[in-house]
Amino acid sequence: MKKLSTIIIAILFALSMTGLCFAQAPAPAPAPEKKMEEKKPAKEEKKKVKKAKKAKKEKKEEKKEEMKKEEPAKK
Repeated sequence: MKKLSTIIIAILFALSMTGLCFAQAPAPAPAPEKKMEEKKPAKEEKKKVKKAKKAKKEKKEEKKEEMKKEEPAKK
């Protein structure tokens, strides 16, 4: 009877430990921190692209103004 009770106690202990192991929550992934870092350079690149587009528009407008000034002078 003593051997049987020790076996039952050992099995109950093993089952209780495995239950605790499976009940633990998984560790949170550090991926959101990396995404936040990736968004910052993307915003900076967008700003650079916008500035370049504005510069191109300004150059086109200047050329149009020059063309308008030259047309009356030719006639």
